[in-house]
Formats: sequence, structure tokens, C-alpha cells
Amino acid sequence: MKPFLKWAGNKYRIVEQIKKTLPPGGRLIEPFVGAAAVFLNTHYEKYLLADLNADLISLYFFLQKEGDSFVRDCQSFFSSENNNEKKFYEIRDLFNTTEDKRLKSLLFVYLNKHGFNGLCRYNARGKFNVPWGKYKKPYFPEKEMQYFHCHAQNVLFECADFEKIMHSACVGDVIYCDPPYVPLSETARFTSYTGCVFGVEQQLKLASLAEMLQNKGISVVVSNHDTDFTRKIYAKAEILQFQVRRFISCDGDNRIKVPELLALF
Repeated sequence: MKPFLKWAGNKYRIVEQIKKTLPPGGRLIEPFVGAAAVFLNTHYEKYLLADLNADLISLYFFLQKEGDSFVRDCQSFFSSENNNEKKFYEIRDLFNTTEDKRLKSLLFVYLNKHGFNGLCRYNARGKFNVPWGKYKKPYFPEKEMQYFHCHAQNVLFECADFEKIMHSACVGDVIYCDPPYVPLSETARFTSYTGCVFGVEQQLKLASLAEMLQNKGISVVVSNHDTDFTRKIYAKAEILQFQVRRFISCDGDNRIKVPELLALF
């Protein structure tokens, strides 16, 4: 099942490769859940799904709790009257000012489908600042949201950093980490979907935690770009390397192959 959100780094296209790497276990933990493609296409008994993006986790919580009624309320924003530049920015302003968490979650879905290229980006003040996407008729993911609701009944959602989540793991858990990737070039540094930077220090900390958990008998799988740096910090892991086609900007006909890896600790 495809995720119902557009998301940078969405793992749906390589989810089968990830599934082959994930060991069996009683609970899957995802400290960087994002669009939740791995969760949606696996069948562990329990899940702990976390992210630092509070708006994302709040959305998942309301969808898990309410199901069809929440889906219907989300759909009410998908109308021709709301699909224009003026209305988009009015709704974006409402999203950035409301204190109603449920309303904000409804608007998050609208902004995700109507905003440029499905980006989720915040400025330094924590305000969502993605521009209007100019789509003729944005797709409303009704069946994908309903599937998410049904699949999420044995899930604990948490808004927390990866260190806290990984330290909570027990023997029998499996951890899948999809952190912001190490850049392939100096110009490829988009890491601001939560308003926080995920730099070298965080990459090293994640690798160190994966090693620590490996020594405790807890399996950890990490996705990242295949670079000299990631090969070095994942030296204690088994590496699976492959090529992934990436879209350049929003041009669907302009694609290149990028080296990625899965590191199994």
C-alpha cells in the first residue's frame, strides 16, 4: 500500500528491498517514520512509530483514533473552491496560527497535496512555508487513509528524537532508521522538514547507537546514501548497496540513478 502523504525520501519504491533486510521480531520501531511506507507494508505484531515532526505524529494519532470520520473531514477541504492560490495561503495561515490540533491535522493533509511538490518544510520560526503547487485536481487519498487507520490499531505513536526512541528498544524489537540522508553534494542539504538540522554529529550518534544495540542483540537497519562517509560509520554493519532512480526537481522525465545502502547491524 502506498503512503497517503507525499514525502521527500518516501521508501515505497524500495520497500521490498527493505523488507528482505528486516529480521523477524515482535515489534518494529521506526524513529524516523516519515510517510510510513515500511510500516504500511510490513506485518509485525506491534509498532512504535516516532518522528520529531509534531504535526505529522498528531495527524497519525487522529487518523488512528477516528478513522472514517476524520477521513471525511479531511476530504471536505478538497474542493474546486479551495484549489486556488488565494485559498491555499489562507489555509496555510490558518494552519500556522490555529491551536486546534485536530483542525491542524486536517489542514496538514490539504497542504501536503496542494503544496509544491509535496514538500514539508518549516522556517526558523516553525511556520510551514511551502508555496502553492498549482495542481489542477489534487488527489484525495481516501483508500490509503482508510488502510492506514485499519493497519494502525497496534501502533504507539510518539513525537520524540531518535536517541530516546532507540534507547527504549528491548530484545525482540527490530529498528528501522530512515534518517535525513548524508548529502551526495554540497548543494544537496535539505534537512529542514522539522525545522531542525541533522548533520554529521547526528549521523555519528545514530551509527553509534546502532552498534550499541547490535551488541545487546537488537537488530537495527539503517537507510542512507552510499558514500565513503556512510561506509566508514557503518563499518560494523552488513551493507547492501543498490541504485535508486531519483526525480530531479519536479520534472518526472528527468531522473538519475543514485547509490543507496541498507546497513544491517
